[in-house]
Amino acid sequence: MKRLITAMSGNRLTARLLRSTSWVLVGFGGAQAIRLASNLILTRILFPEAFGLMALVTVITVGLMMFSDVGIGPSISQSRRGDDPAFLNTAWSIQIMRGFTLWGLTLLLAWPVARFYDQPDLVLYLPIAGLALVITGFLPTRIETAHRHLAFGRLTVLDLTAQAIGLGLMVVVALATQSVIALVLGGLFTATAKLFLTTRFLPGPRNRFGIERAALREQVHFGKWIFLSTAFAFVSGQGDKAILGKLLALGTLGIYNIGYFLASFPIMLGMSMAQQMLIPVFRDRPPTESRANRARLRKMRFCMSGGLFALLGLMAFAGPWVVELLYDDRYMQAGAMVVLLACGFLPQAMGLSYDRAALAAGDSRGAFVFSGVRSTVQMGLLWVGFQWFGLLGGIASFGIAMVLVHPMLIRLARRHGAWDALHDAVFAALALAIAAGAILLHADAIAALSAPAAP
Repeated sequence: MKRLITAMSGNRLTARLLRSTSWVLVGFGGAQAIRLASNLILTRILFPEAFGLMALVTVITVGLMMFSDVGIGPSISQSRRGDDPAFLNTAWSIQIMRGFTLWGLTLLLAWPVARFYDQPDLVLYLPIAGLALVITGFLPTRIETAHRHLAFGRLTVLDLTAQAIGLGLMVVVALATQSVIALVLGGLFTATAKLFLTTRFLPGPRNRFGIERAALREQVHFGKWIFLSTAFAFVSGQGDKAILGKLLALGTLGIYNIGYFLASFPIMLGMSMAQQMLIPVFRDRPPTESRANRARLRKMRFCMSGGLFALLGLMAFAGPWVVELLYDDRYMQAGAMVVLLACGFLPQAMGLSYDRAALAAGDSRGAFVFSGVRSTVQMGLLWVGFQWFGLLGGIASFGIAMVLVHPMLIRLARRHGAWDALHDAVFAALALAIAAGAILLHADAIAALSAPAAP
């Protein structure tokens, strides 16, 4: 314990990384606990179709966010001017204009999206959900400054508080209305609470509206590839729901959304850690700089992958039992989905740190190319798998796609001296063992997974 306290003390990179890791774990664990509590409460108040409809709302709003992401966060994190007030004010101003633009797009898209999915309620729900995009645009850049300096303590507490407030208000509205509107308003409540709390209680200079040309040029130059990369990341992260929303009944889509939530929390933890911490780590300790840096990065990578594999393995082996314990009979089909999805996320967990090395080196183009290929392969296999083998084939396509694109990720990592062959060999063997064991254990439940009729 003394050694751990000593290691976490001071302002060295290792100490800041350890403290940040602990706060990311607290923040992510708390957020997932809030999400799970929300899930368990609301599934008892509402109905499966409500979660299917909300999944479609989320696809559109998250899609707009990601298709318009110009990389403000990574730009502040990696730029030499990341603490310059003019640079930060420019980023904040871009963020605000983007938020209003995105809300305008939800107004324009509401009717055609409702027609495409044959869900008239989306005409009302999409513009309401889009207001959260406006509110998010006003979030202070002090959040990104905290990420830049690996200072997550107060930010984590404020973020969890905002989520708890959002959950409480959402449950109250759900009890009062018994309607999907509670899920839609939940995002608004959380965004408003986070804006108030971070503006009031997060230390740092206040943002002012203004755009400096030099800062704008730098952010646009760096962000143009981030923009394209996150557009493809949306396809990878939300494209399944966009496609399955057209192919599945709304209730089945809601059940799939529950299964995805349970299976994905380990990979979401890994992505959160990679996004918030690894760019500063690679920026300050480039793997090409020395053998000592590579040794430290290997230790960090083994710890990160080992923890994620343990969590994914737990979900793969225990998924159906977890669903049976937590949910009623309407959601039992989600158990087999959890098994397949958790196994499919194993290859992705193995390579989470590699594209961050490219971004830390300013190679946003390389990250974009990989993201584009990954999303194209993933969505293509999802469509083919569903057409040939139903929902079972569609879900299984996740893992197959990640395996097929991993060589390209290795190439990107090698370009920046970040690839670790020993790490990949160890965890590839472990992934095969986990997947084989979990699928054999739950073979009957998986075999019974079939695609319901389209809506």
